[in-house]
Amino acid sequence: MTNLMNQENSNQLVEEFFQQQNKQDLLRFITCGSVDDGKSTLIGRLLWESHQLFDDQLTSLQAESKKFGTQGDDIDFALLVDGLVAEREQGITIDVAYRFFATKNRKYIVADTPGHEQYTRNMVTGASTADLAIVLIDATQGVLTQTRRHAYLCSLMGIKHIVLAVNKMDLIQYDEQQFLAIQKTFLDFTQSFQFTTVMAIPLSALKGDNITQKSSLTPWYLGPTLIHHLDHLDYHLQLHPSQQNSQGFAFPIQWVNRPNSQFRGYSGSIVKGKIAKGDAIRVVRTGQMAKVQAIVTFDAQLEEAKEGKAVTLVLDKEIDASRGDVFCLAQSPLEMSDQFETTIIWMNEDKGLIGRNYEIKLSNQWASASITNIKFGININSLSHDAYKDLKLNDIAVANISISKPLVFDTYENSKAMGSFILVDKFTHATLAVGLIHHSLRRAQNIHQQALSISRHDRERMNGHTGKVIWFTGLSGSGKSTIANALEIALFEQGKRTYILDGDNVRQGLNKDLGFKDADRVENIRRIAEVAKLMADAGLIVMTAFISPFEREREMAKELIGSANFIEVYVKTPLEVCEKRDVKGLYKKARAGLLPNMSGIDSPYEQPTNPSFVVDASETELKVIVDKLMLLLTAQ
Repeated sequence: MTNLMNQENSNQLVEEFFQQQNKQDLLRFITCGSVDDGKSTLIGRLLWESHQLFDDQLTSLQAESKKFGTQGDDIDFALLVDGLVAEREQGITIDVAYRFFATKNRKYIVADTPGHEQYTRNMVTGASTADLAIVLIDATQGVLTQTRRHAYLCSLMGIKHIVLAVNKMDLIQYDEQQFLAIQKTFLDFTQSFQFTTVMAIPLSALKGDNITQKSSLTPWYLGPTLIHHLDHLDYHLQLHPSQQNSQGFAFPIQWVNRPNSQFRGYSGSIVKGKIAKGDAIRVVRTGQMAKVQAIVTFDAQLEEAKEGKAVTLVLDKEIDASRGDVFCLAQSPLEMSDQFETTIIWMNEDKGLIGRNYEIKLSNQWASASITNIKFGININSLSHDAYKDLKLNDIAVANISISKPLVFDTYENSKAMGSFILVDKFTHATLAVGLIHHSLRRAQNIHQQALSISRHDRERMNGHTGKVIWFTGLSGSGKSTIANALEIALFEQGKRTYILDGDNVRQGLNKDLGFKDADRVENIRRIAEVAKLMADAGLIVMTAFISPFEREREMAKELIGSANFIEVYVKTPLEVCEKRDVKGLYKKARAGLLPNMSGIDSPYEQPTNPSFVVDASETELKVIVDKLMLLLTAQ
């Protein structure tokens, strides 16, 4: 009987605990700062102080702490978060480590972000959903470059509440003046960041000073403990006034839910505002409107739903909407645009180049995008604006981007979900960058497609043939221009309307301002692709003879012109043959170090992976090549 009563009491305590948890709000925060500032130690201490550790975990932690040389009865709480001994031996956390804990007042999800600069993407990931950031500073080191970087990123990602945790105070004998000097340096640096609150707390994560109890070793500190501050902070003040007053609503459709012929709903998460039964909504892309008939969840129907809630909306009539479309309130339409000013955080070792085509993902919307102008880069130490020609790993810059089609958006200040995007490599599918939208560009609103009376079909009918682009690619000296010239003669003799865009000729006019660095080569091909597209639209057969060394740019040209009208010819002449010919003396100069960025020598040439036609001009007779190309054109 006694055992049964104990079991019932235990179940009652568990039930009371879960009821208490359900009533509490959730604060998400990150810890950030330089390497070895004590982020993992602080999180481990918070877990222990909030009684989130089991006895066996504590025993194991004490044993591991002694193994790693911790003195006396101190516990190295970093081991709890770092987890693997291998990671601890390296002295770093290499990924975002998420932990959950709770006090009597609030629930918490904390992200321990890496301190190294090369893991900026991980820090941005953690900050993107955080309400508060604990910026740790080693009291013996003061404010370092990475401290500044993380503070700036917190501001950039919209975090409004900062705890400046001056850690390892025990190593400076709890010196008040050194603490105040660090606090002043940090506040001076961040005075323009528009943080709502910055609370500086002197503490020792290892010793436990000012974590849950006021330390007797800092009698000069009159502020709250760390836990007290976290428990009582009204972090909802994080919202910008424009967000608090906004009556907007945004619902990106994740999928169209049709389990049977009797039910049709649109599933996704509300990323801005709220929705109620009977509200009139609009499909932003098409302008179609309907009313919300039901708001359905997994186990219930709701009268209304707010931001962050995953729901299925059932409408009172069928409309044309699919994955990637966005619902808004009928009376508060969202904007669409294909050009933006943004802040871009570059996260890949491959450089970000102006004019190169990428994939953009904005909410559930996908399109092609390119950087059109890098206005300036941001120097983390001084916050000065520096001139950037391209973007390298961990660079932060303000840049304009152009998108292949208009997308629904909001500014990042108003909506993190609708105002942020990622750039993705089209070939590797790697995430290259994170972007935050400032605003659309007015030029996007002022430029409209002009309807023309004479169409491409009309011009092609007059010419007697379709417009085509034959894109010759290969190393310098491979024979591109020779083949293009011979092909044009054959086509001209048949009465075809043709034109050759040759690399050297174009660089004497349209592209005379471009050099031969990677960014210049990308822009060179972008311009040629645009010109070739216009010529093909005029009904001409256009031949382009350019090295065009990068697969991404050749693919961009193909997408821009259209695969049905694009023929890629790879002139696969071996480098030694091209170098032996050296009709322009370029290889000789490159070998002598007088001509940098020579494709095939000290600049890469990426061979086509799936060309329409491959020819070795060192082995095949010119007439044979031209005859085969004529047959290829006839077949198309």
